Amino acid sequence: MTTAIRSEFDQGIALTRHAEEAGRYEAELGAGWQIGGGVNGGLLLAVAGHALSLEHGTHPDPVSISGYYLSASTPGPATVRTEVLRSGRGLSTGTASLSQDGVERLRVVASHGDLSTADGEVHTSAKPPQLPPPDQCIGVEHAPKELIAQAALLERFDLRLDPATVGWALGQPSGNGRIQGWFRLADGREPDPLLLLLVADALPPVTFDLGMPGWAPTVELTVHLRAKPAPGWLRVTHATRNLAGGYFEEDAEIWDESGRLVAQSRQLARVPR
Repeated sequence: MTTAIRSEFDQGIALTRHAEEAGRYEAELGAGWQIGGGVNGGLLLAVAGHALSLEHGTHPDPVSISGYYLSASTPGPATVRTEVLRSGRGLSTGTASLSQDGVERLRVVASHGDLSTADGEVHTSAKPPQLPPPDQCIGVEHAPKELIAQAALLERFDLRLDPATVGWALGQPSGNGRIQGWFRLADGREPDPLLLLLVADALPPVTFDLGMPGWAPTVELTVHLRAKPAPGWLRVTHATRNLAGGYFEEDAEIWDESGRLVAQSRQLARVPR
């Protein structure tokens, strides 16, 4: 069984079920999703999350998913092996391991449910970031050439960054440790829960705003999904409050077109060399 391919993202997370081994899927990691020395961590998390979605059946949506990055992935074939640990009425929990040539790249633990049933009462003090309209923000076409050279995946995005958080691109980082902006896919594919896993790791590392450019390898990434996103733009904000011992945390919030907080994430990453 091969999943339908509708956009570059769908092609990037497409899986073929192995004919003989239960819970095993084959994938092809595309060069267009590279950043720095490897394939983007959010894309890898979406591949693993997709495999677990197929295994869980009536629980298609990741609700909480954590990935530990064991080695850098490269473009080419990959294998995802899944194991369902528990199938409940509202949630199913499982693990997934993504490997290449026998080398494990990513280990995931996740709980899946059905986010279409999560439209009840909402109590939150969180507020979406206040951004200029997308046409008044800074598009990928204005990114420094050296950044594009390290991040082929930016060509897959229609990313518009808040001018107040891109001083680093002019050699004037604010030091606040925050980058935020508008996000959608360049080919027009509308957001869904699996895409939110990519978006959680889609913006430039917040260390850029601390005057530390370069690739910041992810050690661990956890995403909590709160609702299915509405069609349209996503507002994304990334921030850090603590850089120490060669590591920093990066907290993200993703808001949909309706103004609802649809995902939150935290990752631990290494400070760029």
